[in-house]
Amino acid sequence: MTTFDPVPTVGARDGADGRARGRPATSPAGRGSDYAALSRLVRQAGLLDRRPGWYALRIGLNTVLLGAGWTAFYLLGNSWWQLATAVVLAVAFTQTAFLGHDAGHRQIFRRRSANDRVGLVLGNLLIGVSYSWWVGKHTRHHSHPNQVDRDPDVTIGAVAFTADQARARRGLTRVLARYQAWLFFPLLMLEALHLHAASVKAVTRGAVKSRRLEALLLLAHIAGYLTAVLLVLTPLRAAVFVLVQQGLFGLYLGCAFAPNHKGMPMLTGRDELDYLRRQVLTSRNVRGSRLVDFALGGLNYQIEHHLFPAMPRPNLRRSQALIRRFCLQHGLSYHESTVFGSYAQALRHLHAVGAPLRPAPAD
Repeated sequence: MTTFDPVPTVGARDGADGRARGRPATSPAGRGSDYAALSRLVRQAGLLDRRPGWYALRIGLNTVLLGAGWTAFYLLGNSWWQLATAVVLAVAFTQTAFLGHDAGHRQIFRRRSANDRVGLVLGNLLIGVSYSWWVGKHTRHHSHPNQVDRDPDVTIGAVAFTADQARARRGLTRVLARYQAWLFFPLLMLEALHLHAASVKAVTRGAVKSRRLEALLLLAHIAGYLTAVLLVLTPLRAAVFVLVQQGLFGLYLGCAFAPNHKGMPMLTGRDELDYLRRQVLTSRNVRGSRLVDFALGGLNYQIEHHLFPAMPRPNLRRSQALIRRFCLQHGLSYHESTVFGSYAQALRHLHAVGAPLRPAPAD
């Protein structure tokens, strides 16, 4: 991991709960201009300029991948070779989700309405996830990353991110927390199911914009997906296909998001950090080639993305040197790791959080 050690900004993490202890070295109000200065540098470098050509090409290629997957599904017919198609479609679904993520951050077009239209097609129609429900949830995460009780990504029931969360678990969830480091990747295979169920619940309760349109698009996806699978495959093969395709879709999504914040400092309402430090200190970048950029949908530049959510994905790599240098100049930690190193750090944190729930080893 590459770390630029800061001037004391947030106290060292205290034990397994991973919470940031202490206070900023100076008043957050006195440092508010730091982000403004960085923002000026980023704008002057043209890094917030939209990249319509890049997105047109990427959306086109992704549409070809989706079309090729479903065409292969039809041509293969009732065969166990369809499990290979399930893998291709899991990749295509995840890449579609990455594009929906970009639309949700208004990275594709300047106008929110244009991004929303694209997001509804990509999310609701093509992969069966409510676009506006996800945008609302993800916006709260960006506003309060790794903040206990405010970040929806660290208040999920299946995984405990602090010792307090682990101790509060009861029944099956307590057992899960006890061994969560070992169960983390298997649990990710349920992520797609969770997203589908949460989407249906949000639409049913009217907790989304354009409820009728979202419901219609979700219904079209579910009907089209199940009709295709049941018409081509026998019930047994259809069930296995859905389990593999949706399971790998969830696993891939989870593996793309897991390196970003898991194992980084957890914050509480007592941690008075300005926007710049709140985003940088809770985020982790993943080093790698352009293949890593593609595989992780640009989320490997998590620090840059959290500082400038509307920055188009292809500009994130270009912005990294500028933002890393700015962090160094301001005595601010800039965390980077390899893909597998990031997973190791996340799993070590989850294992430590669950440790108090495990029986002490016999002497």
